[in-house]
This record gives sequence, structure tokens and C-alpha cells, in this order.
Amino acid sequence: MRIFVSLLKNANPKIEYYSRFSPSPLSIKQFLDFGRDNACEKTSYMFLRKELPVRLANTMREVNLLPDNLLSQPSVRLVQKWYMQSFVELLGYENRKPEDPLVLNDFLELLIEIRNRHNDVVPTMAQGVIEYKEKFGFDPFISSNIQYFLDRFYTNRISFRMLINQHTLLFGNDTNPAHPKHIGSIDPTCSVAEVVRDAYDTAKMLCEKYYLAAPDLKIEEFNMKAPNKPIQAVYVPSHLFHMLFELFKNSMRATVELHENSKEGLPPVKTKLTLGKEDLSVKISDRGGGVPLRKIDRLFNYMYSTAPTPSLEPGAVPLAGFGYGLPISRLYARYFQGDLKLYSMEGVGTDAVIYLKALSSESFERLPVFNKSAWRHYKTSPEADDWSNPSKEPRDATPSDVKRQKGR
Repeated sequence: MRIFVSLLKNANPKIEYYSRFSPSPLSIKQFLDFGRDNACEKTSYMFLRKELPVRLANTMREVNLLPDNLLSQPSVRLVQKWYMQSFVELLGYENRKPEDPLVLNDFLELLIEIRNRHNDVVPTMAQGVIEYKEKFGFDPFISSNIQYFLDRFYTNRISFRMLINQHTLLFGNDTNPAHPKHIGSIDPTCSVAEVVRDAYDTAKMLCEKYYLAAPDLKIEEFNMKAPNKPIQAVYVPSHLFHMLFELFKNSMRATVELHENSKEGLPPVKTKLTLGKEDLSVKISDRGGGVPLRKIDRLFNYMYSTAPTPSLEPGAVPLAGFGYGLPISRLYARYFQGDLKLYSMEGVGTDAVIYLKALSSESFERLPVFNKSAWRHYKTSPEADDWSNPSKEPRDATPSDVKRQKGR
């Protein structure tokens, strides 16, 4: 703890300095062009030694605006410690010249260390929110701030890992021999249907382990750009897999639980892939009974998770985790200017749609920036609702003169 406090004192001025800079968003096309044509380790080093501290500092300043009761939870303090340690280590390269090959090698190894250190940020921060909820209960205003923060915090983490992965895959030894055409973590000719099948197969294996059954998959493709040809995209397959796996898990669980005793068997999960001029869309439709409209927004709320706390043991893949699968999948979709939407009909089923940009030149990172606007979000008191709310008791609509007569 003393080491952490001393690090904090020395690093605070630097955190403030780097947080004054806005992160520099890159497009998938820029990632691709750099990695394919003129991948220069020195150039990447010069960019990352400033950009990574900028992205860390922006999120670290924002962490400190959270309620003290949340910041004091052991899991949240642990995450802060990881971020501080990574920030301080990156500062060690502020003035080191890239001409020295040892510097480039040391920097590469440091990035791998930092990535490994941050592997469990999501479940650890989730544990911190659970610790806070158990001690202090649910407050709508604080919940709104935590929702706003975690969306930005986890998006920052996605972007941080994207930068690190691109550098280590391009210039390190951890290139995947199974995907020699990948540029870092990007597949220039990503077969969307193939990723859909991979995600389905993985979710099916998990579903069969828990329920001893799983619905079948039906895929349809509509390629407006090149009719009758499979849809390909320039994208990060691991991001798409993450989103699809989460949606298939939810669809399978709902379908099996609703139809497990049905004589007709399990209705299939249907997937439609479409590629237009602007959007690449993936729709997953199930017959799992749907969700009431009132509960749709809650599915994306970190504070509303009703799932039991899963084991934090490494390697464990629960069918229902912290309830963070959907909100984080939406962040992956939004990271490159896409989105994830749910359309549900209670009593029938749910359609989940992933929207991605069709053009890699339009797929720019969507990054949180720490500024006065963000600061005000945490400091502004909640205002009174300017729409009517249904009261718990029915309103007495008896005319006032009748009431007076009754009172006599």
C-alpha cells in the first residue's frame, strides 16, 4: 500500500499533464494500411509511448470522480493499482530513443506484461460494483453515474488492448500461424458467416454441457454489394466473435428453458447477414419467449445484474456471468462506430441486431475523452422528472363539491 501511495504522489502531475490531451482515434483502414504497407516498429513506438499514457490518464482522472464508497472497495482499489503501475512503467519510455534496439525490445515486452496485468480488469471491476451494492444498496443517481463511467472505462480498455495487440502481433513473436493473412488482429477478408458458425459452435458446446441440448442454427446471407457471394468484411474477428458468442448464449438458454419439454423439439436460432452500402448487419432471432419492454434497458445496465456471482477462477466460462455480457458486447459494436440493438416481443422471442460499418475507412475508434463535459456529468444533481409517473394509488377523481357534501 505504501508503494502505491508513493507512486500516486509522483505520477499525479503526469496524469494531469497527459489527461489534457485527447486520445487520437484511428480507423480500421489506418490500422490496416500501417500494418500492411509500411509497418515500422520505431514509428509505432513513438506513437504508443505517448498515446497509451494519454488513454490511461484520461480514464484515471475519471475514476477519481466516482463515489468514495465505490472507490474504497478492495476490487476497485486493485484495478486502480494496476492502472497506476502500467502508467508509471510507460512513463519510463518518455525520453528513450527508438534507435536503440534494446529499447524497442524492452517496450514490446513491457506491453505484453501490461496486457497480462489488465486481463482481469472487467471481472475485478464487476466484483467491486457487487461489493459496493452489497454494502450500500441501490441509488438511481449513483447507478446512472456508474453506468456512464463503466461504458467509458471498458471502451477505453478495449481501445488500449487494440493498440497493444496491433504492436505485439506486428513486431513480436506471437503471430498466429493459423491466420497468416491477418494484419495484427485485423482480418482484411473476414468471412462473417465463418465467425458466426465458430461462435455458434462454442455456445452450443456450452449449452449442451449445461442443458444436454441446444437449438440448431440457420444462416441466410444477403450481399447487396456482390449478390450471391459470401459476405466478407475488414474487421477484428475476435471482437465479432465476442458479440456473437454472447448473443448465441442468451438465445440458446432462453430457447432451451422455454421449449425443453416441448414435443415439437427446439426451434432453431436464425441468423441473417446483410451487407449494404453503409452497414454490415447481423440479426440473430430466437423463439425463446422474449423480454418485456420494461426490462430491455436493464439488460444493458451493470447495476441491474440478477445473475449469481460467478467463480473468478481462471478458465471458468459460466453460461450466466456477471450480467456484463450484453453491455460489453454493445461497447465492442460501438467501438468502431457500430451498435447492438435488441428488439423483443414478450411471449414470442427476441431479435438481436449487430450493426457494423461496411467501409473500413468509416470505422473510426469511438473513444471517451476526459473534459468539462464528462466532469459535469458526475457533478450535476439529478433533476425532477418532467414527464408524469403513474402513481401507486389510483387518483380520486370525485368532483370537489361531492366531496364537501360527503364531509358534512
